[in-house]
Amino acid sequence: MDEWIIWVILAVVLGVAELFTFTAALGLLGVAALLTAGTAAIGLPVPLQLLFFAVSSAAGLLVIRPLAMRHIRQPQLQRFGVDAIVGKPAYVVSEVSGRDGRVRVGGEEWSARAYDETLVIPAGATVDIIEIEGATALVYPRE
Repeated sequence: MDEWIIWVILAVVLGVAELFTFTAALGLLGVAALLTAGTAAIGLPVPLQLLFFAVSSAAGLLVIRPLAMRHIRQPQLQRFGVDAIVGKPAYVVSEVSGRDGRVRVGGEEWSARAYDETLVIPAGATVDIIEIEGATALVYPRE
């Protein structure tokens, strides 16, 4: 059997294994094996093929994999939905106590309760949204 066929088979096996692991390591080894198949096809001897495989594998694992992992694990830049209003200021529309009240945040009106149940926040005050509980904003007065 020709050497290049063995390298192609190894590349396919590593590629399939990558589909099950999602580590980006086996896929890079598969690419290195595929590149090595090209060197085998042009007639390089086996020791040079192994050297080429080692160098291309090391380059992939040391250079490309960290870049790929950094891109995959990048933190979410924007918050959406209810998470987006936590921490924002709100305007008290009707008095907020530990039981009920209304606030306006970003053009929307929300039911609200004071985060500290002993507080009573008058209408017209500015508050910070501490947490969202169901459809109710838990707020604390801004100082």
